[in-house]
Amino acid sequence: MANSHGAINVNLVFRFHHSLSGPPPITDPFYPLVSAKLSAPSPSQTLSKKIGSDLPNGKQVKYKLKNAMIQNLATVAVGCFMILSLAPWCIYSQKYPTDRLLVNMTLVQNASVLGAYCLDGSLPAYHLDRGFGAGARNWLLQFEGGGWCNDIASCLERAQTHRGSTLYMNKLEVFSGILSNNASLNPDFYNWNRVKLRYCDGASFAGDAKFDNGTLLLYFRGQRIWRAIIHDLLPKGLGQARKALLSGCSAGGLASFLHCENFTNYLPRNTSLKCLSDAGFFLDERDITLNHTMRSFYDSLISLHGVEQNLDKNCTGFHYYPVQCFFPQYALTYITTPFFVLNSAYDVYQFHHILVPPSADPEGHWYHCKLNPEACSAAQISILQGFRRDMLTALSFFYRYSRRGGMFINSCFAHCQSESQETWFASDSPRVNDKTIAEAVGDWYFGRRVSKEIDCAYHCDNTCHNLIGP
Repeated sequence: MANSHGAINVNLVFRFHHSLSGPPPITDPFYPLVSAKLSAPSPSQTLSKKIGSDLPNGKQVKYKLKNAMIQNLATVAVGCFMILSLAPWCIYSQKYPTDRLLVNMTLVQNASVLGAYCLDGSLPAYHLDRGFGAGARNWLLQFEGGGWCNDIASCLERAQTHRGSTLYMNKLEVFSGILSNNASLNPDFYNWNRVKLRYCDGASFAGDAKFDNGTLLLYFRGQRIWRAIIHDLLPKGLGQARKALLSGCSAGGLASFLHCENFTNYLPRNTSLKCLSDAGFFLDERDITLNHTMRSFYDSLISLHGVEQNLDKNCTGFHYYPVQCFFPQYALTYITTPFFVLNSAYDVYQFHHILVPPSADPEGHWYHCKLNPEACSAAQISILQGFRRDMLTALSFFYRYSRRGGMFINSCFAHCQSESQETWFASDSPRVNDKTIAEAVGDWYFGRRVSKEIDCAYHCDNTCHNLIGP
């Protein structure tokens, strides 16, 4: 049944953590809290379906729909198996109101005018839950996360999933945590207009290029998608916003760094705009074999997607390598808009893919440590503590000199904590200095008090909701 704000409630939601086999691939660091990801076909499978097939267009569409249905059934079957046999990894939440807010997808029908397309050429989309009461003219925009693709093969695979096409996306999205419309669960932003920007470009909404070799066409149009969604929202009230918060999780958290300054150009001069990144402070860090794995990955991504032209010109003019300005630790220096950094000092994605990527541990010496910090050796813990020190060092100037900035750096093995109710605001949510994430963000946004919280080192924090562990 639809509620008064145009959304739909459901009574049962299961939360899936990543499987015991290990973390997601590098192209998908965002851990889904509601629905499992459709598995992507291999490049050869995709080419045979998209290019080599002699089926008429209508039959190709039916074939895709049938295939997607089979994949969904398989996902449900796997989910049921996980629920029955891997109970610790499947949490049925009864701590919070059982009515969950589901919000309809809106396709940006005029996106083609701007040339704004998902990887596969489908239209971009967002989910909007209208504000009410005192929050009716305030806006919160949340970039969806979901990793990146840095070559034709990985982008082609991605284009056949909900990470690269709105054709495969859920048409209803759960809004919880910072997106909740319940005052008891989201006290500062519950009555704002809340928007989730769907992620389908593979480069944190920052690219502007196209690949077309005559048989294969891929769009790298994240920057245009960002503009198209904003232009669609402006006449719906965003153009008269009194307060605004631009936020995002994971790859979406990186997008907050990249678009924070640009967002001011679309809003009235008197709008109070601030920005937040959740699990988006990806470090320019060497891995355990001293290779720049993440820098190399980003470098190829920037080249493929045409991102450099959209990076901050002051940043690229100062740093020798343009790729550095895709890393938040360098980009943050050039952001004048009030900013809040929410991150775990032991971010699970960065642990698994930046510090100890598979290429740096071919023999699996870190396998058990990645599944459970208590299984880490003293030497491994020392390396993890070094990663924490490097993160705090990268944030030290911001911590000391940013008068309008905020921070919440906890010591949980987590990734993305603002969209989950359990970690955003609940009786047993993670706390630093007896303050929840929601309280810290609210104190910062509304200027109630200085909000720069840094947790003690692992493993002194007993309030964590860890994604890995026993």
